[in-house]
Amino acid sequence: MTQFWPSPAKLNLFLYITGRRADGYHNLQTLFQFLDYGDRLAFAVSDDPQISLSPAIAGVPNEQNLIIRAARLLQQRMAVPRGVSITLDKRLPMGGGLGGGSSNAATTLVALNMLWQCGLSDSELAELGVTLGADVPVFVMGHAAFAEGIGEILQPVSPAEKWYLVAHPGVSIPTPTIFGDPQLTRDTPKRSIDVLLDSIYINDCEPIARKRFYEVEQLVSWLLEYAPSRLTGTGACVFAEFDTQESANEVLSKVPAWVKAFVARGVNLSPLHQTRAERMRAAAKA
Repeated sequence: MTQFWPSPAKLNLFLYITGRRADGYHNLQTLFQFLDYGDRLAFAVSDDPQISLSPAIAGVPNEQNLIIRAARLLQQRMAVPRGVSITLDKRLPMGGGLGGGSSNAATTLVALNMLWQCGLSDSELAELGVTLGADVPVFVMGHAAFAEGIGEILQPVSPAEKWYLVAHPGVSIPTPTIFGDPQLTRDTPKRSIDVLLDSIYINDCEPIARKRFYEVEQLVSWLLEYAPSRLTGTGACVFAEFDTQESANEVLSKVPAWVKAFVARGVNLSPLHQTRAERMRAAAKA
């Protein structure tokens, strides 16, 4: 039997770089919230231990694909004798700052933990997930969160669930391009979550993305005419926030032809975890 599982996008509602670590990574403070929009993964478990993915992602060999790596990691860690065929319905742009790859990895871990009956807790899955990427744990834990460290130290929070117009300018921004820029702000003072939630939200990566990618500069400038707007993650996606779906859709209707965009609701409980809860309730009744 094939099961479909959501792989939601995330937004960084704010992102501050507070220092550079000895290992080359950066310490940060950020606020993650999920969207009710994203990719979708289908899993068909088999008695054959083979793990397969279709369609292949152009330019990403299996050894680097986070979906395959997540499945193999769980399979090896738990000595699972079974395999799985995974189908990816990809809607999130690569290099967009929406966490698509990390979300795909987290959905794989959460779904296969249930389908393979591994019995790991979300915290244990998150420990596996951080070895795949710094953003994987927040998707595994499944609740909007204030994050510190490299993004793996999580504190659940419940920001307002607004409507967002999310726009992609047609360029892909490799994360190292932003974090490697000598002009990136790396010394924003650390502040408490209460202070940050009560401050104007800013993304320290935005000035670098706007400087190095003209399309991002164009898009941010255009969106700011309609609503508070900023970069998510290291880009390239930009989002504008609205109080109603109608007002977001009104601006969506005016998006320039060179921009791809969608409207989604910010949600504090991940659609992935909503789906898992529904499956668990259904299984308990069966």
